[in-house]
Amino acid sequence: MTEAPGGSHGQMSDVELEFYSNLSEVLMTLADVASEDYSVRITASETTGPFGALVTGLNEMLDVLESAHTKSREYQRELEEKLGTIDRQRAAIREMSTPVIQVWDGVLCLPVVGILDSMRSSEMTDALLSAIGEHKARFVIVDITGIEVMDTATADHFIRMAKAVSLLGAECVLSGIGPSIAQTLVHLGTLLDGLQSHRTLRDALQYCVNQQRRNERLMMAPRQHPH
Repeated sequence: MTEAPGGSHGQMSDVELEFYSNLSEVLMTLADVASEDYSVRITASETTGPFGALVTGLNEMLDVLESAHTKSREYQRELEEKLGTIDRQRAAIREMSTPVIQVWDGVLCLPVVGILDSMRSSEMTDALLSAIGEHKARFVIVDITGIEVMDTATADHFIRMAKAVSLLGAECVLSGIGPSIAQTLVHLGTLLDGLQSHRTLRDALQYCVNQQRRNERLMMAPRQHPH
């Protein structure tokens, strides 16, 4: 009859116990690595022979994996920081390109500089409508002194903007229409219907203030009841 490993009574020898203990240590370590814990290392009691060479090789591999994982996390963190910086800069640029300024109580001013396309017009309108609700403005001055070229599409953007402003109960006023833009609008046959226009921002602000005072006097005036 063949004897069981380790003796006739089926008991394992000390060498076999140490081998299985070391093997269990290796398997548990690899299970931790599978859970993305790269800080673990194999602490087997046998450091010589083929098994010791295997343990040494696995620990060296874990060193490489941990280093690569650390660099990957640092790269991901740096990438997220840069993306956050880009988003903040983009928001700041968008805010700078659509500055809505309260120039008088109840009067807002939107200075427009550069080229006005559909996307920028939409952003300006959104910012303007939000500011009207926030400040409870009754008048909005859109100053186009910084626009050198006016075409049909640009004029249409302003008309749409004025209509959106009027839906919130405010009046839109244009300022900064110089001779060249006036001639261009006439040449294009574009009429800014329903839009008060003034040559300077000062004139537009004076108009808004006068209108506000006029409205206040009308509200304070005693009503005459029919006899």
